[in-house]
Amino acid sequence: MSAEGGHVEAIALDGMPEVAVGDDLGRLIGDAIDRTPDLLPLRPDDVVVVTQKIVSKAEGAVVDLTTIEPRREAIVFAERWDRDARQVEVVLREARRVVRMDHGVLITETPHGFICANGGVDASNVGPESGSIVTLLPRDPDASARAIRAAIRGRFGTDVPVIVSDSFGRPWRWGITDVAIGVSGLIPIEDLRGSEDADGRVMRSTIRASADEIASAAELALGKVDGRPVAVVRGARPLLGDGSIGDALMAREFDLFP
Repeated sequence: MSAEGGHVEAIALDGMPEVAVGDDLGRLIGDAIDRTPDLLPLRPDDVVVVTQKIVSKAEGAVVDLTTIEPRREAIVFAERWDRDARQVEVVLREARRVVRMDHGVLITETPHGFICANGGVDASNVGPESGSIVTLLPRDPDASARAIRAAIRGRFGTDVPVIVSDSFGRPWRWGITDVAIGVSGLIPIEDLRGSEDADGRVMRSTIRASADEIASAAELALGKVDGRPVAVVRGARPLLGDGSIGDALMAREFDLFP
């Protein structure tokens, strides 16, 4: 990934409506692109970044907390750390394994292979039913990205990569940043091992998390509370191809902190 002329632009799309279960997300995103005339025509170096929340809502990956009966473990944990026991229960149900459960935080491995806080289960920015529902991660974020990409290609005639993003924490650092959890049309990592750096030295361990970098750049334009869930990142020039987010996940045998 190399930005042409050292310039990358992130453009948030305004005017996206509140997304509900069953909405045609590709059409809604296309409408928002049409309302942003500076974006048209779309360019081959554009990447559309869509936040997980609206993908999950459109696909029905939501849980009504009023239907959840938490187990004893969830109740005890919630009472100790001032959490909602129903939400804790949903996290436990969604987990492939629990990596750590302490200090009010659940670190789990999701069925996708992501290691993240609360298994991606989220109660923020869920719309009018806030407080009674949570969103889950999309069941197949790569497929979600492929569907949005196909809709944009069909409408505008330009094949642009799509990233589905979500906010993850990072070990040993405060704060969250957006990362890619689903991709279509690009390779999510750029393996530079074996190539030379600017001094001619062969790089032996450098792998760029290019999709994550694009997702994070988009989040700077979107913000967390501004109601803008889609952005176009222009000029990042990622490696194009039939990548999968699985390409970016480290196998467990490489985990230094099992």
